Amino acid sequence: MTQKYDVKSEITNLLEQSYKHRVNNLQESVKLANEALELSEKANDKSLIGKSLNMLSLFNMISGRGSEALSFAERAITYFELLEDERGVADAKYSIAGIHYKTNNYHLGMIYLIDALVIYQKYSDWHNQSRTQKSLGTIYEILGDENNASEAYRIAIETAKKCKNKNLESNVYNPMSGILLKKHKPKEALEVINKSIALKLETGDDRGLAFAIYGRGKVYAYNRKYEKASSDYLKALGIHEKYNDVFGIGMTKHKLAQLYLEVGEQERAKTLLKEVVGFGEKYNLSRTKFKASHLLYEIYRGENDQKNALKYLENYLIEKDASINSQTLRVIENYERISKIKYEQQEENLRREKEAIIIKKKQAEETANMRQAFLSAMSHEIRTPLNAVTSIISMLKDRADEDDQKLLTSLQFSSKNLMRIINDILDFSKLDSNKMELEMHPVNFEELINNIRETYLGMALEKGVELNVQIDVAISKFYMLDETKLFQILGNLVSNAIKYTNEGTVSINIELMSSKGNKDRVYFSVQDTGVGIDIDEQHKLFDSFYIPSTITTRNNGGTGLGLAIVKKIVELYGSSIILTSEKGKGSTFGFELVLQQAKPTIHIDKKQTDQLKNKTAILAEDNEVNALVMGQLFKKWGIKIKRVKNGLDAVEIAKKIKVDFILMDIHMPDLNGFDAAKLIKGSVNENQHTPIYALTADVTAVNNDDYLSCFDGFLWKPLQIDRLFDTLANQKKNN
Repeated sequence: MTQKYDVKSEITNLLEQSYKHRVNNLQESVKLANEALELSEKANDKSLIGKSLNMLSLFNMISGRGSEALSFAERAITYFELLEDERGVADAKYSIAGIHYKTNNYHLGMIYLIDALVIYQKYSDWHNQSRTQKSLGTIYEILGDENNASEAYRIAIETAKKCKNKNLESNVYNPMSGILLKKHKPKEALEVINKSIALKLETGDDRGLAFAIYGRGKVYAYNRKYEKASSDYLKALGIHEKYNDVFGIGMTKHKLAQLYLEVGEQERAKTLLKEVVGFGEKYNLSRTKFKASHLLYEIYRGENDQKNALKYLENYLIEKDASINSQTLRVIENYERISKIKYEQQEENLRREKEAIIIKKKQAEETANMRQAFLSAMSHEIRTPLNAVTSIISMLKDRADEDDQKLLTSLQFSSKNLMRIINDILDFSKLDSNKMELEMHPVNFEELINNIRETYLGMALEKGVELNVQIDVAISKFYMLDETKLFQILGNLVSNAIKYTNEGTVSINIELMSSKGNKDRVYFSVQDTGVGIDIDEQHKLFDSFYIPSTITTRNNGGTGLGLAIVKKIVELYGSSIILTSEKGKGSTFGFELVLQQAKPTIHIDKKQTDQLKNKTAILAEDNEVNALVMGQLFKKWGIKIKRVKNGLDAVEIAKKIKVDFILMDIHMPDLNGFDAAKLIKGSVNENQHTPIYALTADVTAVNNDDYLSCFDGFLWKPLQIDRLFDTLANQKKNN
């Protein structure tokens, strides 16, 4: 086991070293790859044999030995196919593609590249995708398709950056510079090729540096800086000859010959071009051969040497026909295949984008769930004790003398103000996630507005500000309203108006605009004579947590959520809020609501409270203070209760005793209110059809769609005593 591992390790190391040495010592690369192949064959390791053959194919291709390179690659494919190693097959096909397109068989080169690319994309192999796209770009460019060439180069750079390979990135800048020159953008071309040279110097890629210097020479030649161009061409040629890179040698000599022609050294150019033609014939570099032949034809034609002109014209036409025209026709024949791979690339990109969106959506959902859980916990923990405070105050006021009434009124105001701030924070989160809905029921409209005034009157008197209410006489006395939310709207507007008014008045004005049937269009406005709001700040005023810069003292502070909530609740009613203000001259906030008229309701103190007398209820409430308050309240109304402290006990007692209604807290130990209600409703028992009301401080409870059908309504803590009585009394009538 150990010996086998050591052999594999040695072979892998040889292959890594051979690939590394290709940059500066190609002969050493070939030697090491041959050693790796020999060891792989002795170990009968098909995978390593295939990799060794692939490496030898690459090195032979660089050296211009096309047939040997092709043989090695085809042998490699045989091994990889036996192993069902797709990536190995792709590597071999990439090598074969290079052999074909560098010997001007562009059609076959493109087909093999596309086959390889499909596999590299499947495995998100950015390194090899970059190499393949760069090679495809080269073929497109040779065939005159600069748009597709540019796109392939762009993708090659993008994928090179993904795998953080500076050599691959710099390789693409060379042909990109050439395209920029064709578009007559020498400045941009020089910037790109200098970037390539800098990267090659940084990575120590000597062979790659030769191509980059050659590219800079082309830019210099374009700008007629012939000495600099000649120097670069000769430097590049020296490096290519050092590594016997036949493709680079032929390409550079051809450009050097062009330069000699431009500076008037015609004989020198002819000699070099003839070398290029012979070099092309020796190494089957058809493109290099036909380009040199065409240049020689033009030279001899200019010299009126008809014999040599005809000779090289024939060479040019034969080679061009073989290397370009026939290839172009074949590429056209395979256009559908090329289009398909592009489509598959686009589909792959879309798939990745979709995956990214799904991941982001999942993260957003997780964040929302965390926020929902936090909101639920905070809502319960804060509102539950406040429920006891406000309920006790309401009960004490019924039996207190005049002096105590004043103290209790002050305490009630403070508790309501605290609740308003808590509601702002908790309800804003609910509104922000679009989970809040209006809960409409009949409301004594005039009484509601006067209650708002009474709530904030102490605050106004403390500042020496008048707080007035003007209600149109034509306004109906009762409307279907969500009184809590209308209280929030007007309460926030009134409290803000008082905060920013140091003298004068704050007015609540309500006007009937029109009536149609039983629906009234009502205009609400809160007007003050305060500091006013600068025009530059008005558009920000309804943003979450925004507090105007005019606030300089703690007395004027707040959560910065009030107006944001006002805006959202008004929008829930299907309306919008309008601000009119001038610095130093006060402000007016106005909005319209379409309200449905309702039948009159009666105050609880005027009701026949005995209509609930002798009714029975299960009260599932784990908080002792809240249970005590509810017990006192129900005792006053004549309701007999069976109080339990958890959901399990609620289920058990519901099986034994028939009651008129069940009040179920949501957050309880052992079994929560949701599951307890579901068990009661879902099984045959004494109270399967008994109304169950969620008694909760959790503002998120109503969002639990799985349990909504288990409840006949939600009673929010802090409890509104009138609302609680109405709910239970109306349930009696409905039954």
